Amino acid sequence: MVEKEQIVDAVFAIACPCLPVDHAYALQQAVQDALPWFAGEPSAGLHAVHGAASGSGWMRPEGAGALLQLSHRAKLALRLPRRRLDDAAALLGRTLQVSGWPLRVETMTPRPLSRITTLFSRCVVLAADDEAAFVGAATGELGTLGINPERMVCGRVTPVATPERTYQARSLMLAGLTLEQSLRLQQTGLGAGRKLGCGLFIPHKDIADLRSRTD
Repeated sequence: MVEKEQIVDAVFAIACPCLPVDHAYALQQAVQDALPWFAGEPSAGLHAVHGAASGSGWMRPEGAGALLQLSHRAKLALRLPRRRLDDAAALLGRTLQVSGWPLRVETMTPRPLSRITTLFSRCVVLAADDEAAFVGAATGELGTLGINPERMVCGRVTPVATPERTYQARSLMLAGLTLEQSLRLQQTGLGAGRKLGCGLFIPHKDIADLRSRTD
């Protein structure tokens, strides 16, 4: 198992007015063009960029061609082995083109994995056709990692498009993890598509039913 101090998030301040709602593939390509090693780094993942919170949480705009309006607080974050931080710093000062929108990369701050034991992923891709199958697949994959949450709540389906296919991802919250399990899951992720922002977990401070959320 990868030790917790070896995996961190490289968090970049960015200047970008807006991005398409489904920008995961375009962002992945832009990052890989700037960091050629990123595609081949098995421990690397890419967090999608998210807009400002509205009401009880982040609201995903609807409709074809919908755009995320980004504030100055929006961040670009890569989950990386610590040894790659200096390599990732090559993004600083670059302007990435993401679906035709310029995204300028500014300062970088390393951020350690969270010690919170309730985790959330906005998009998890598993081989499952419906919610029941998704829960079963998630339970199975978590079990192989030695992770047994006290509570698991999945949310609505979110499409993540690439030229080859469109993934049907679901949000997933896990509560009642041990500290060791939380760190392990943040290190390894769950399901497919880490470099599309899928299967990466972040801390979540409440356990409200995610079926009422739109992210």
